[in-house]
Amino acid sequence: MYLADSRGAKAGDPEDPSVPGPRRRPTAVPGTVLALGTVSLITDVSSEMVSAVLPLYVVAGLGLSPLGFGLLDGINNGIGALVRLLGGHLADRGGRAHKTVAALGYGLSALAKPLLLFAHTIPLISAVLAVDRTGKGLRTAPRDAMISLATEPAHRGRAFGVHRAMDTTGALLGPLAAFGILGVAADGYDAVFTLSACAAALGVLVLLLFVPSYRKQEGEPPARLTFRESAALLRIPALRRLTLCAVLLGLTTVSDAFVYLLIQRELVLPAHLFPLLPLGTAAAFLLLAVPMGMLADRIGRRRLFLVGHAALLLGYALVLRPPVHSAVVVVPVLLLLHGAFYAATDGVLAAATADTVPASAQGAGQALVGTGQALGRFGCSLAFGAAWSAWGGPTALATAATALAVSALVAAQILRTGHRESA
Repeated sequence: MYLADSRGAKAGDPEDPSVPGPRRRPTAVPGTVLALGTVSLITDVSSEMVSAVLPLYVVAGLGLSPLGFGLLDGINNGIGALVRLLGGHLADRGGRAHKTVAALGYGLSALAKPLLLFAHTIPLISAVLAVDRTGKGLRTAPRDAMISLATEPAHRGRAFGVHRAMDTTGALLGPLAAFGILGVAADGYDAVFTLSACAAALGVLVLLLFVPSYRKQEGEPPARLTFRESAALLRIPALRRLTLCAVLLGLTTVSDAFVYLLIQRELVLPAHLFPLLPLGTAAAFLLLAVPMGMLADRIGRRRLFLVGHAALLLGYALVLRPPVHSAVVVVPVLLLLHGAFYAATDGVLAAATADTVPASAQGAGQALVGTGQALGRFGCSLAFGAAWSAWGGPTALATAATALAVSALVAAQILRTGHRESA
């Protein structure tokens, strides 16, 4: 169960620095967070096994064009972003709703994996991917809400950092497992899909057995928000400003796939090394997630969120104007900056969101900010793809970098204004 760790320190509590005498040492990372991290690790192994081979399977095996696959993936990602709003709304219905909605989401994704064994046409694969993305959309907000509610507010950055580090471990292991299976299995794709389904089912089992349900604290109001009331959370100034900044910066954040393609082309990286680029980013994210979360707890989550985008901007500049021509020197630095960007923004944004909404609306609040950011990035992907086709990759990236710099300055002003108003 969730203990008192899910509440912030109040006047008179042992954590209140104004109260003299011995203080109880709070648990920075509760068991609930570790259990959810384990679920995410196992589930990401399953998901990334499929993601690593799906483009090759669909394009080379079934004959879909790369443009068609990009459109298919983009549409399904859009579905997942919109379903996140539903997941956040349902999670705030009280009782065991957070865990129930998260379990439904993980269960749908687990169900989609074995269905890939029987989907041999583009419409069927599209339907299976839609089920998978729906599951991911449903589970994200309630999962982050459970992390927020289980953790002392002062330690939320570290808690989200630990969770994201465990999640990223799965993202590293999944592709490695998939490539290993393809190398030894006679019918490689079916073997990948089968083992992915087993891992996904194990993740659901761990969630059901080891992740406790949230217990409302005494005096906490009932959570029966309508959709209109969930949307009305944007009337909270701090949440509205944070959502606006997430959308604005999302609109100027170039998709990872485009970044990797530009790194490969501009730095003349050998094609056989291309699959290692996402692994490099994930490794950097894994190493930096917890330190960045702890840093966010010390210097401020919104501030570190902006610093993370500054790291991304520096990475764009290195792609466009590398100080040396050796890819061996530049690429590791680029991947370190890319991973640092995610470590300073992903879990940190969720922790910052948790600070702006009451416990009874954590799911809806996480969904609003997360959906806004996801839709912003989806819009950027469409615009960047069109700009690349019209102007070329380097010009498109230079334009995006300029827009990101302007957006970061605007976001800093928005957040600074909010800080002065709340002071």
